[in-house]
Amino acid sequence: MEELKLQVSELKQVKEQLAKVEKSYDKSKMNMAKKIREVKTLENKVRTLEKDLSLDKPLAEIKGILWANINQSLNNVWQSIQAIYEQIDLVRVAQVEIQKTRALLGQMPEQTNWIIHFLNTKTSEQLQALEITDRIGTILEIKRVLTKRTLMQNLERRCQDMEVEINSFTEKLTVLQDKGLPSPLTSNN
Repeated sequence: MEELKLQVSELKQVKEQLAKVEKSYDKSKMNMAKKIREVKTLENKVRTLEKDLSLDKPLAEIKGILWANINQSLNNVWQSIQAIYEQIDLVRVAQVEIQKTRALLGQMPEQTNWIIHFLNTKTSEQLQALEITDRIGTILEIKRVLTKRTLMQNLERRCQDMEVEINSFTEKLTVLQDKGLPSPLTSNN
């Protein structure tokens, strides 16, 4: 019986030891599960941070800003090109009008000073003999020829200035075209 008691007590001790081992095993299992959850949480945080730290989002924003700036620049250039074409048309119209006025005036501008001097040196009787009744009106009419000539010369100078600006702009576009960019001046409008 004593042996039996001894065996029972050993059994109790073994059971207690087994309970302690199971308890520590359960604790280590819980610790392990806890550690696994912590690792998974950390992995998720790392993935989130990697996404936040990736350059995809900033690059997309930068691309958007750059394209907006490029489009604005293209719009500004296109407006300049349209203005240049309008100036080209205006210069052509002005040159036609200058030629018409030059043909209409003929030799009159060179003769106007002589005619005005002639009218101012004659008496009213001499002018009536020449059938000129209104000396001042005639002189004013002659001065209109000078005014037309002055306007024509001013328009001619302005046309030349515009042509210089147009040629400069065209040269700059040609440089861009030589660098591989299509020139709107060579395309159909």
